[in-house]
Amino acid sequence: MKAEQELLHTVESKAKAWTSELFDEDTRKAVKNMLESNPDELIESFYKDLEFGTGGLRGIMGPGTNRVNKYTIGMATQGLANYLLASFAELKTISVAIAYDCRNQSKFFAETTANVFVANGIQAYLFESLRPTPELSFAIRELGCQSGIVITASHNPKEYNGYKVYWDDGGQIISPHDEAIIAEVANIQTIDEVKFSGGTAKIMALGKEMDDKYLKEVKSLSLNPELIKKYSDLKIVYTPIHGTGVELVPNSLKDFGFTSVFNVPEQDVTDGNFPTVISPNPEEKAALNMAIQKAKEVQADIVMATDPDADRVGIAVNNGDNEFILLNGNQTGSLLVYYMLNEWKNKGLLKGNEFIVKTIVTSPLFSEIANSYGVNSYEVLTGFKYIANIIKEKEGHEKFIVGGEESYGYLAGDFIRDKDAVMSCALIAEVAVWAKSKGLNMMELLDEVYVKFGLFKEHLISIVRKGKSGSEEIAAIMENLRSNPPLTLAGSDVVMIHDFRKQKSVDMISDLRYDIKLPKSNVLQFLTQDGSIISIRPSGTEPKIKFYFSTRKKIDSAEELKAAHKSLEEKIQKLVVDIGAQ
Repeated sequence: MKAEQELLHTVESKAKAWTSELFDEDTRKAVKNMLESNPDELIESFYKDLEFGTGGLRGIMGPGTNRVNKYTIGMATQGLANYLLASFAELKTISVAIAYDCRNQSKFFAETTANVFVANGIQAYLFESLRPTPELSFAIRELGCQSGIVITASHNPKEYNGYKVYWDDGGQIISPHDEAIIAEVANIQTIDEVKFSGGTAKIMALGKEMDDKYLKEVKSLSLNPELIKKYSDLKIVYTPIHGTGVELVPNSLKDFGFTSVFNVPEQDVTDGNFPTVISPNPEEKAALNMAIQKAKEVQADIVMATDPDADRVGIAVNNGDNEFILLNGNQTGSLLVYYMLNEWKNKGLLKGNEFIVKTIVTSPLFSEIANSYGVNSYEVLTGFKYIANIIKEKEGHEKFIVGGEESYGYLAGDFIRDKDAVMSCALIAEVAVWAKSKGLNMMELLDEVYVKFGLFKEHLISIVRKGKSGSEEIAAIMENLRSNPPLTLAGSDVVMIHDFRKQKSVDMISDLRYDIKLPKSNVLQFLTQDGSIISIRPSGTEPKIKFYFSTRKKIDSAEELKAAHKSLEEKIQKLVVDIGAQ
């Protein structure tokens, strides 16, 4: 009780500072209301400062130090501006590119960001209207900017918004810049340190010209334009789920040569409240319901749904009976890797120095496919910024073909350094055409992959724990797994434990320890004797902890698939119980 009273006293002191004339009238009024009659909301809004993490900010919109608003955005931008001015002091002009998505207040936050930059003497390029996140990455590289910002909370609920920071290579910030920027942002102690007004005349608009350059590069990725001509009437249903893909995804599909693209009119409406879905997350089946209904009406071959900032795409495919099967991110990514490596080989493009990249929680099937084609496969921490960094490190020595992560994000080519649903939609449609030319639908093509490389089956469980108590509970789960690791899972001995926070691996058979040569991350991974992999990590962007399950089984023919699927499903259920992810 005493601790709660002390917390409330601290929170009240912080909140009262937000009732001064430094803050706008609406903010002052809302904070006064919390002080007078809503202590629970007051605590959630002020009990901590919204953390500027290794990628930027993400949180619930509203007044308070633990919320996304003009002032927390402004302080973050001022800290970043200070770091840019110090890092690029030798440049005559420092520039940044800024994009934003469909969310409530995104445009306002983007304009606020641009104003703070120009007030600090930094050139700001601001997209004239909402744009996909990957185009922001492209624009940074195209314009030679030193940094970039996109205002988005990706697929989070409508209450959220965010602020993602990019560096001059077009990838999201990583070490050493992330920690240094965090320190600069932390140095901004009060709102009066922020230069909010820079004059809109100093902000340059980005529009169709950048779109055209971007789409031209995307089109260059097509490996089989003649095949698309033959099957140009492949029926595609696409939905942006009220988000930024609404124009560029259909335009990209058209550029590739697809002529039968159907939209979902109700979801083409740009709306940060996402009125037709519970959640705008293409990982969730319900988000694709309207598109699948449309697909059944037109007897489409494939359904595509992009998240609000159009960097991730969910897929559903016709099984041949006008029934639509949702593919998970591992399955879609595996098909993309299989197609691209196969066609690179057939066209004589493989020279022996090519590579793909996957994250540590993405299916090992990616690597199995790459190895069969003599293509290197690199593994990185969760987060596409690490895939971008590998591309940067290998530039000039090895050729990047494709990369991806289980959470529905993929990238091909090296002219963008973030996951890209615009190019992914076009390339996945090309995979569907390739399958069709072989007399297969996408499910049958996936079965072909399984017979060649083995059946890999994955499962994800996300446990949501909101607020201060939720953060503490998630921390306790991780600590318990570290202190009391399981020795067996689903009847198979745990043979290796990777602790990415400690950067140590333990061989449970030999009891030898090995260093992990990846950056620190709060992730645990358990490998079993039978090839199963269980990974546990708290989300870096949402109030949840994620459990990833990966299982595998070698098969010799398609006739074995049904029994193998059942066997692995049963194993996953046992793993879920044994690891405590219920």
